[in-house]
Amino acid sequence: MTGDATGAPLHDLLVQAVEGMDRPLFVLDDDWRFRYINPAGAAVLGRTVAGLLGREVWAEFPEALGGPFEALYRRVRATGESGSTEAFFTPLDRWFRADAFLTDAGLVVSYDDVTARRQVEDDRATAVAAREEAASAAAVAAANAERAGRHLMLLGDINLAMTSTVDVDEAVGRFAQLVVPTLADWCVVSVVDPDGTRRDVGRAHRDPAMVGVMHRYADARVRTNDVSAPVPTALRSGKPVVIGELTAAHLDQMVADPATRQVLESLRPAAVATFPLLARGEQFGALTLVNGPERGPHTEAELRTAEIASRRAALALDNARLAAANQQVAERLQLSLLSPPVQPDRLELAVRYRAATRGVAIGGDWYDSFLQPDGDTVVVIGDVMGHDIEAAAAMGQVKTLVRAIAFDRLEEPAGVLRRVDHALVGLSVPTMATALVCRIEQTPADRAAGRRRLRWSSAGHPDPLLLGPDGSVSDLSAPVGPPLGIGWRGPRADGVAPVPDGGTVLLFTDGLFERRGVPLDEGRDRVRRLLAASVDESLDALCDRLLAEMLGDGVEDDVAVLAVRAHPVGWQRPPSTAPVLHQPVAGRPV
Repeated sequence: MTGDATGAPLHDLLVQAVEGMDRPLFVLDDDWRFRYINPAGAAVLGRTVAGLLGREVWAEFPEALGGPFEALYRRVRATGESGSTEAFFTPLDRWFRADAFLTDAGLVVSYDDVTARRQVEDDRATAVAAREEAASAAAVAAANAERAGRHLMLLGDINLAMTSTVDVDEAVGRFAQLVVPTLADWCVVSVVDPDGTRRDVGRAHRDPAMVGVMHRYADARVRTNDVSAPVPTALRSGKPVVIGELTAAHLDQMVADPATRQVLESLRPAAVATFPLLARGEQFGALTLVNGPERGPHTEAELRTAEIASRRAALALDNARLAAANQQVAERLQLSLLSPPVQPDRLELAVRYRAATRGVAIGGDWYDSFLQPDGDTVVVIGDVMGHDIEAAAAMGQVKTLVRAIAFDRLEEPAGVLRRVDHALVGLSVPTMATALVCRIEQTPADRAAGRRRLRWSSAGHPDPLLLGPDGSVSDLSAPVGPPLGIGWRGPRADGVAPVPDGGTVLLFTDGLFERRGVPLDEGRDRVRRLLAASVDESLDALCDRLLAEMLGDGVEDDVAVLAVRAHPVGWQRPPSTAPVLHQPVAGRPV
């Protein structure tokens, strides 16, 4: 039944209009009772018109008490100002929008079921939130991927930088420069020398203005570190020491000296992580990473990368020390195989050697000089195939054979080469080599007349050059025989040429002038020009200039150079020139 609970008539037209409204509407009297409700309103509330008329709204719908709908109704009634609210009504499991205004007939409330709209809005908000969450996750993933990429590149750069040098201090310095600022605001890398001495060698700071302060601290750190400081602790335990939040107590443990403590405090350390440099069971030092308060503790990703980097750095340092040891062995082998040249009277000899193999200062090229029993001076230069220690070992055998046969037989150079070739084959020495054997001869009559001769023979080796005292340069050409080590039975020939006072004979291996893409004649022409331009220079200066201008910083092949300068009677040997190393047992001083 629809109508007024008090029996008072309502305006028929108004009643008909409200009755036919699709929008729910009800009127509450001063006692909060339903004075009127249209059919649409009763239907939305799940009731009948007759079942609600005259009933108190709070008794019928107690769930509204204390909620937004009660607050709206009481506010409108108290103030007389219309209002609205939108809220979820739990008993009906729906969202409603309520509009309320005050009339003489009572509090009029119209309301709509906005559940569908709210569902759409909620779905839209959920979708937006999902998109934002996905975008945020994608951004985080991209940042993580970018960071991981930077860390991978860092590890690669560490490998390249530290394996390209055998100098430990240089390698550690490169290491420190690479890890800052990717892994820390600043760092110090300690090295433990073979005698147990610790040195803080590698240092880097992201702020150029703080580099000087960092150096002052690092200079004093080893001396002032307490035994409980991170570096000594990591070196003892072989395990990382990570302090995410440095306190005053930590700083007291790190440095006991007040002055050093003050320098450290000016660096504003807030977090520290120290990793031992451990490889193959040996402790090589420690990496200390420090962050300031703005950056805060090291992240898990930074700590993982730092641990991997410390292991790789330690392995590189171990390899560098092994390489340095190998180089020392090679240098000692070189000293034993490439002895200083003899210095006979009125002859001055100078030698130079440059190896092509990185890290091993020796190869297959060699030079030699000695006096024969008759007093003649023999100079030899040769080139064994290869650029490593095996080539050097083979070179030692060839050099020994040449020296022994030439000293014992007193034959001409061609005969010496013939015997050496047969000996190599007969003794099964597995190598091939080119060689140039020269003998500087002077009979008593020659000496009285101031004459010298050069007699030489080549086994596949570049011809020597003669620099005259007037600056002229001549190729000393003679028939060239095949290399040593093939058992050649054919003839070998000697060449003979006078050597004037002040003349210089230059012997060299092909590494001096052979270059990829450059014709051989062009390379020899360049050597000739350099010789002519060096006629007034000392023998040592001439050799140094040849290597500097012909080789520069790069060596494509092993290079050996031997230069002999003939001086006149009465020449005074420079104090820097070595004395005679081998006196002739008989005969003629040269």
